[in-house]
Amino acid sequence: MGDLPRILVLNGPNLNMLGSREPGVYGTTTLADISREMEALAAELGLELEFFQSNHEGALVDKIQEAYGKVAGIIINPAAYTHTSVAVRDALLLHAAPVVEIHISNIFKREPFRHKSLVSDIAAATLCGFGKEGYMLALRGMAVLAGGWKK
Repeated sequence: MGDLPRILVLNGPNLNMLGSREPGVYGTTTLADISREMEALAAELGLELEFFQSNHEGALVDKIQEAYGKVAGIIINPAAYTHTSVAVRDALLLHAAPVVEIHISNIFKREPFRHKSLVSDIAAATLCGFGKEGYMLALRGMAVLAGGWKK
């Protein structure tokens, strides 16, 4: 870990298909595009990012556990695991660092099963419905939550 505060950005299942997956809901921006934009903003904010995506619940849990004591905060788009994964939730509870939950779409304007998040009540903040800009808003918020660095 370098001298800059490190933020872990996690993305759950199917987010690797952004840009082609349901563009009417998720837009045409790819996850690689979002990663590049976040890296540029992180540099402005004086943060270091680690960006990770997996379609596998256990891989996300492993990454969260590996980050224990090593990150200043976690930004997570749990995707479908938002509604189903007690394992991801429990792993996040290990951290004293703030967690920000994000969703590209407004989960509360979608199917009723998407209205329940197993993460939002343990997150410092939840953002949904801002599209890819939610990631940038989450990073700006994390800069404040994780220690009040440059705004």
